[in-house]
Amino acid sequence: MYSLINNTGQRHLLDELIQSIEECKRFFFNVAFISFSGVQLLLDSFEIADKKGVKGKVITGTYLNFTDPTAVKYIKNFSNFDIRIFLATKTKGFHPKAYIFEYDDYYKVIVGSSNLTNYALKSNIEWNLEIIAKNDESNKDFLGYLMESYDQIWSESEEASERLLAEYEKFYRDIRNRDIVNDSQQVFTFPLEPRLTPNSMQVKAVEQLSSLRKSGETKALAVAATGTGKTFMAAFDIAKEKPKKMLFLVHREMILEKAKESFGRVFSKKERSMGILSGNQRDYGVDYLFSTIQKMSREYERFDRDEFNYIVVDEAHHSTSPSYQKVLDYFQPKFLLGMTATPERSDNGNVFDLFHNNLAIDIRLREALEEGLLVPFHYYGITDQTEIDLSDDKLTPDQIAERLNVSSRVDFIIERMKFYGHDGLKRKALGFCITKKHAVFMAEEFNQRGIKSSVLTGDHSEEERKRQICLLESETDALEIIFTVDIFNEGVDIPTVNTVLMLRPTESPIVFTQQLGRGLRKAENKEFLTVLDFIGNYSKSFLIAIALHGSRSVSKKTITHDVRTGFRNIPGPSNIRMDEISKEQILQQLERENFYSFTYLKEDYLSFKNALGGKLPFRLQDYLTLEGAPDPVLFFSKSVSGNRSRNYFEFISKIEKNNSSIQQVIKDNKFMEIYTALSQLLPLKRPHEFAILELGMEKESFTLEDVLQQIKRYCEGDQNDSALHALETFSLKYISKKETGIKIVEQEADQSYHLSEELLKYMKDNNFGPILSDLIHYGLLRYNIEFEHVNYGMPFLKLYEEYFQREVGIMANYRKAQSSFRGSTLQNELRGKHYFLFIDLHKGEDIEENINYKDKFISRSQFQWESPNSTTLNSNRGRDLTDNVSRSKKIHLFVRKYKTVNNVTQRYTYIGTADAMSHQNEKPIEIQYALHNKVPVNIYEEFEPEKITF
Repeated sequence: MYSLINNTGQRHLLDELIQSIEECKRFFFNVAFISFSGVQLLLDSFEIADKKGVKGKVITGTYLNFTDPTAVKYIKNFSNFDIRIFLATKTKGFHPKAYIFEYDDYYKVIVGSSNLTNYALKSNIEWNLEIIAKNDESNKDFLGYLMESYDQIWSESEEASERLLAEYEKFYRDIRNRDIVNDSQQVFTFPLEPRLTPNSMQVKAVEQLSSLRKSGETKALAVAATGTGKTFMAAFDIAKEKPKKMLFLVHREMILEKAKESFGRVFSKKERSMGILSGNQRDYGVDYLFSTIQKMSREYERFDRDEFNYIVVDEAHHSTSPSYQKVLDYFQPKFLLGMTATPERSDNGNVFDLFHNNLAIDIRLREALEEGLLVPFHYYGITDQTEIDLSDDKLTPDQIAERLNVSSRVDFIIERMKFYGHDGLKRKALGFCITKKHAVFMAEEFNQRGIKSSVLTGDHSEEERKRQICLLESETDALEIIFTVDIFNEGVDIPTVNTVLMLRPTESPIVFTQQLGRGLRKAENKEFLTVLDFIGNYSKSFLIAIALHGSRSVSKKTITHDVRTGFRNIPGPSNIRMDEISKEQILQQLERENFYSFTYLKEDYLSFKNALGGKLPFRLQDYLTLEGAPDPVLFFSKSVSGNRSRNYFEFISKIEKNNSSIQQVIKDNKFMEIYTALSQLLPLKRPHEFAILELGMEKESFTLEDVLQQIKRYCEGDQNDSALHALETFSLKYISKKETGIKIVEQEADQSYHLSEELLKYMKDNNFGPILSDLIHYGLLRYNIEFEHVNYGMPFLKLYEEYFQREVGIMANYRKAQSSFRGSTLQNELRGKHYFLFIDLHKGEDIEENINYKDKFISRSQFQWESPNSTTLNSNRGRDLTDNVSRSKKIHLFVRKYKTVNNVTQRYTYIGTADAMSHQNEKPIEIQYALHNKVPVNIYEEFEPEKITF
């Protein structure tokens, strides 16, 4: 039943609240603003309800500093009422108006525009919808979602403690007593922090750096997107570590003063003296020295080798160059930290190796958006003019530019720019073009139409770049747009850019992501970035969707789901909208594309190689260097039969046929056997095996205790049994008689271990050793990024991670032939206490008709499963499955939508443990399971897209 309460005629919200408070069993308020004027009107009703024992919960917030602390205190005084305060931030507001009342057999829900103020309750023009919902099965999903949402906000809100109220009241009164024009921009924080508060990335990085040092590490690398606060992160870590002397090395002089200023916000002058060493300043005697590498490479011998306890290398991807190596080889700090947004490989070496492959943090663009470290973006995918034909795959960049250089297209772009507008008073835009000729054409056409524009390419000097950037950032200069070709893809920081124009076909997710990132840096008064992408009938437009997804490893079903749902899962207030023509074009391309074909994978590889400037990606670690890089494991684990590759080198040998080094590697059959055996463990689902390999590279003989210490670098908690299982697996203890394998580890009579002689021989070889080292460190670095330092228990399973059945056996320390863990939908292992159910929702390949309607999600928190026909109710197995709680059995559910896609076997998604609720029938038994973890909406919709979710 629905009705409207609009403060007109005979019905005011105040009357409805008075009656409902006095008659309900419980109430729940979720209101952005409460004033004493509103609370006072309800005091009598609150008193009546309180005396009757009615329980009440109230959430209010600090958004726009409107809530009156006096009102909070009055509600807090009632013995049966509890009140919490949601602390709004600059990036997360709090603006709900909801009043929920629980009765014996129904709920009354009032949601609308009225806050808890006297005007809103009685006289303002307000619209509030009242819903009466019976507490029965028909409203189960709605009411469940309603109260779940309330509980979530409740858990994120602060208890209205005396201390919090005292601080908030002081803040509230101070704002009202001062002559502040825009007091809503002042943000209340609690607890009050001195100087500066680290963001989530910085907190996480400092914790990981501390953990690495405790385990004896002396070097680490932090990878974080531009604008996420890497310099402050270093300052916070140094504040925790308290080195007596610190050196901060930079590649460009213009960064020095900014870095010193950042440290000055963390440290006072009394704590540490700070100075600069550059062409213009020579502050040799300070505690914390900020120096250019150019100056330090000429003067490092002025200092003792152990002069600096802590050294920070900014833009660490340059640190493999000779000038850096000269300085870093000389100094002997207790700790060396490298920081970079792009850990790209140079010809001089690998930046990961330089920092001992210790990755303190890896925050790329999507994670930075999730954490609120960058400004949100509003992306609009706009169908380009239909007369511009880019459908021919063989068009060169110059030919594409010719077709794009049309005056009517310029008019269309300007019209769309004006339609969508931009944040701020002045448009500050970067327009990405396909060639220099295209950039020049665009600038000339825009200037002719009165929009001041310029061109920047690689031909312009550094001084000219700085000049134009300065003009673009100026609020008074008329320059609105810089049209460019590639030079702004990375490494150039223009925080105030508020518009990005994608004026060329997207040929690489990497380049797209770099260009998008140019506008995401936070700046004062900058609220969001506008991105206009003009999508033509280019055959690879679907790459835009892959770039927007933001994951290293994507599947066609995930990308298709993203496009169909408008990328609902993009983090925070960012938004992606494609017009219907662009969306349909991309969906059609995705339908036709086989992500597992050799042709597609080859194009993916060549695109990545091109993004590296034509350098051959000889290492797997190269794929960790650029945002939007493809997943190299797909190159050798997912390619279709006929062109299937067993490992990375076998894959690239089919493309780089004239590269003698690669061809030489694949000719060594024994090496390829070993390399393939280790490659098949990628991507790692636990670090134990590769931690053993890493240890074996450092020590020819090692003990179980050594292995446990090595595993601690990657995973906390008790790993003793898993370490033993990994050693046993590498010694082929669990290989079946039908299988052949490569023995990786051998045990001595004294119970010590060593890597096999054959493997050690290749590890020591100058040609093969670096390849194995790269494989091992890639596996561990990627594991660190995807799984962090968490102990996932036993079995070692991460919720919503994807697994093959055999991988689950390894995660469960299965101590029989591991191949026997495959081929069945049901396994009972781990001392008979755990059941593993592997479920295919569709029995065919990628076709809706072959749905198994018996095995299905009932809701996000309930799953229906049918046992095999051989299982009877009276058997031990039947009783375990239908009454697992009383029989102390754990049920683990693994679900996949299709067994195969494009003839490639798919992994199962682990949706966690579950308990049997009810069952019926026999041979098979139909069982209803209650999931311990409610499946996230995005995953649930991929499995059950036709269901409405709450």
